[in-house]
Amino acid sequence: MTLTRSMARLTAGLAGAALLSASLTAQARELSVSTVLSDAFPWGQAAEKWADLVEERSGGELTLRVYPNSQLVSGDQTREFSAMRSGLIDAAVGSTINWSPQVPELNLFSLPFFIPDEAAVDAVTSGEAGELVFAAIESRGVMPLAWGENGFRQVSNSRGAISLPEDLEGLKIRVVGSPLFQDTFSALGADPTQMSWTDAQPALTTGAVDGQENPLSVFDVARIDQVGQEHLTLWNYMNDPLIFAVNQQVWQSLSEEQQVLLRETAIEAGEWEIAMTREQESERLAAIQERGVTVTELTDEQYQAFVDATQSVYEKWAPRIGEDVVNAAQSAIDAR
Repeated sequence: MTLTRSMARLTAGLAGAALLSASLTAQARELSVSTVLSDAFPWGQAAEKWADLVEERSGGELTLRVYPNSQLVSGDQTREFSAMRSGLIDAAVGSTINWSPQVPELNLFSLPFFIPDEAAVDAVTSGEAGELVFAAIESRGVMPLAWGENGFRQVSNSRGAISLPEDLEGLKIRVVGSPLFQDTFSALGADPTQMSWTDAQPALTTGAVDGQENPLSVFDVARIDQVGQEHLTLWNYMNDPLIFAVNQQVWQSLSEEQQVLLRETAIEAGEWEIAMTREQESERLAAIQERGVTVTELTDEQYQAFVDATQSVYEKWAPRIGEDVVNAAQSAIDAR
């Protein structure tokens, strides 16, 4: 009789443990996170850092699964924001460039020769202009949490050094799918050719396009010099901040503690990635030069020539972005 009772208690205990385990498993939640680049690049490393911090601090209750190379949108990086807004993607560490077709205010960072240095980037993102940009994103169904950085974009080509606008005359330059980029390179006399990054590398190899523009991290890690890009100009013509964000419905379904966790870890991952990206710039440049790439640095007069040549682009796009956003950014840059 005693043995029977003991067996009954053991059976009940095992059943209870199983139910508890099932309950805990049901409470665990995984969110998908989209990125354009893998963890070979700082961009992808930012997403992985975020995922690591969330898993560590949630005790496994909340996890982020990173999907690099735009695989959740079949390689079309310009669809990432729309996919997140509709709920096909839970979260993303995305580019202001790629999201700008759906959020015009993000074109602020793509205005040619508007944000001159890292101090200006920080002044814009941490001030009123940054708040206005985040409000614009939130109004479109996505909750922005933190800033990261893809860096200043530089221009390279296979033909020769670029130090003045006329050096771009007739060059076929691969650009991302943004009308602002088309306008900028057209104003400089180039022939802008829109294509995905997947298509860009073969096109550079065959000479179908002459050049491209990307941050030093992409040029270095992707070894763009190996596809004929022997001339690189450091012109800092625009900066591409990254944004950590979550679908708004997903955000609202999380507990207050989970929201705090996601935001705090996003901020920490963003700060970590920004510092890393900037610290590696000089090392990357040295590595690129060691591989035989000719690097051109602009004088103040040469830089101003590019500013003057793209003034019409600024005048066309500032109203589209929003004068309040542009003016707030200009004030932050002037006061930095």
